[in-house]
Amino acid sequence: MRRVRTYPIGAAVLALTLTGLTGLTGCGLKSGSPMADDVVAGPLGKGEPLKGASLTVTSKNFSENIILGQMIGLIFKAAGAEVLDRTNLPGSISAREAIEGGDADAMYEYTGTAWITYQGNLKPIVSPQGQWQAVHKADLKNGVTWLPQSTLNNTYTLAISKRNNAKYHLKTLSDVAALAKKDPSAVTLCVENEFASREDGLPGMEKAYGMKIPAGNIKKMDAGIIYTQVSKSNSCLLGEAFTTDGRIRAMDLDTTVDDKHFFPNYNAAPEIHSKTLDKWPMIAELLNPLSARLTTKVAQELNAKVDVEGEDPHEVAKDWLIKEGFIKKG
Repeated sequence: MRRVRTYPIGAAVLALTLTGLTGLTGCGLKSGSPMADDVVAGPLGKGEPLKGASLTVTSKNFSENIILGQMIGLIFKAAGAEVLDRTNLPGSISAREAIEGGDADAMYEYTGTAWITYQGNLKPIVSPQGQWQAVHKADLKNGVTWLPQSTLNNTYTLAISKRNNAKYHLKTLSDVAALAKKDPSAVTLCVENEFASREDGLPGMEKAYGMKIPAGNIKKMDAGIIYTQVSKSNSCLLGEAFTTDGRIRAMDLDTTVDDKHFFPNYNAAPEIHSKTLDKWPMIAELLNPLSARLTTKVAQELNAKVDVEGEDPHEVAKDWLIKEGFIKKG
């Protein structure tokens, strides 16, 4: 499944997006902003093990990935590196090409994106660790090294308001399929256009679960509107959602489990330009503890600060890293 999504963004993120777009010329990256934060390392980065390094961090252009990219940059900065911030690139492919080509040194990528989109596989690997191992092995020949993954899994789910779920008690996609069979008129679904038409989206999900949702019960709309419709109206019993989206908690929604493992695992893991890691192997020791601390719940909380409360992704990343002891104010 391709990981190309449209996320509603606040004014702070929009400004970052415009900056990122002006920083792209042709296929390469031509500009960026030096990370100037006055920060020092926590226990792992003491002694500035990256002193003398000049490193570029990148990300895709949605809130979560920008936050994760900022975390990498701040940890590098605290460990003594000069850091160029080229986060917030449009789409998945531009950030991927930057890492593969050496225009950027590090980013957080998703295992499902690499396995399906970059490496051309059609079926996901059910085991998260198995999928990571397969992605890691395949990408070494591309000059890209994957560090160990987090449990943060930004995959697809169907969301429902707690108010409505008090009536239907939907816990899994199999429960949704059973309801659709028993009472087809009850299952109304709001989705994005792309999800509605892709074989690895709604059509494939229906086949995998043996469900058939009447065409008249499927409404197509922007991702941000879906959450509002599911939460505050009766036009959508269920809506396409992403497991780490901050609006799930902010709007008090329930989510359904993909009990047949149709959707790929989208575990976030640092993706490093291999030559950079060869030169600065300490990068792994700095980022592995970060990944170990990142969970789906943590992502929901941080994403909500940007997408719901309108905070700056850089400041959200910085505040969390300080709170968790990874970095300190200089």
